[in-house]
Amino acid sequence: MKQPQIKQGISLEIAKRLKSLRVNGHKPNFAIITDSKVKKLYGGKLLWNLRKAGLNAEILSFPHGEKSKNLQTIERLANEMSKKGFDRDSVIIALGGGVVGDMAGLLASTYMRGIPYIQVPTTLLSMIDSSIGGKTGVNLAAGKNLFGTFQQPLHTFIDPIYLKSLPTKQIKNGLAEAIKHGVIKSKPLFNFIDNNIEKILKLDKKTLEKLIKDATKIKIAIVKQDEKEKNIRQILNYGHTFGHALEKQSDYTLLHGFAISIGMVLANRKAVELKLLDPKDADKIKLLLKKAGLPVYTMHKPTTKDLSKDKKKHENYINLILPTKIGEVKIHKLKTS
Repeated sequence: MKQPQIKQGISLEIAKRLKSLRVNGHKPNFAIITDSKVKKLYGGKLLWNLRKAGLNAEILSFPHGEKSKNLQTIERLANEMSKKGFDRDSVIIALGGGVVGDMAGLLASTYMRGIPYIQVPTTLLSMIDSSIGGKTGVNLAAGKNLFGTFQQPLHTFIDPIYLKSLPTKQIKNGLAEAIKHGVIKSKPLFNFIDNNIEKILKLDKKTLEKLIKDATKIKIAIVKQDEKEKNIRQILNYGHTFGHALEKQSDYTLLHGFAISIGMVLANRKAVELKLLDPKDADKIKLLLKKAGLPVYTMHKPTTKDLSKDKKKHENYINLILPTKIGEVKIHKLKTS
């Protein structure tokens, strides 16, 4: 697993860095996979830079949003790639947020039985979380991310400049995952976010770079210990069991980070109930989520039946990640039947 390359302006260097890349001894063709919004903002520029550098490249896109995250979209993109002549010596570039990264990663891991891919995340959420770790996938009618693979990207290029075009709502969306990283593994990161929340929301350059670097270090350290999520990597799902159920309830209209924020509050409530977490720590986490402009309440709390549809279910229980204090969590087996 390679370290992501994080640098202001690195997006302008991607073509230059890929000029010497070879796949199976050949100069590859590049398929930029993105969504309709990112294509308008950044797709044309990346395509132009690649072609200017003498690289063969095409851009393929799908409608923006979680509703495109399905097997039908994967099939359409695969057919388009085939028609354009992409073969086993090709490389996919995932340009976009979490949905794009998950989709392009799955496409790369299955097209021609697997070709390399590169992550170029454009949202805070994808920079600090979904582009790191090699998880790919799409949603099924039964639930979120139930169809997917593990495949590590060849490179991950993170350019904080992309965040300037994001609405504040999307910065908050990514902050939920950053706070999650702090709760599960790093009280210093949690405190850094708490002390710098205004600077982060105002997109202060140095503060954002530190946030991204510190958050990605935590995820990388965890994934290196357990790439296929058999043990310790499960702690990254803190807030996600409840959160995924909430996303499905909303027909995926609720932003992922917003759902995870509520999911963390619900997980904390369970931890307090089981006397695993001091109520004061639960209050601190909830307060920071509120300061970040994230939701902490839901009118429709997921039932045990809702949780039982999660992909992390084992027989009659599900592994629920519960904090014991800020910076530490444990895996709690919750019975579903």
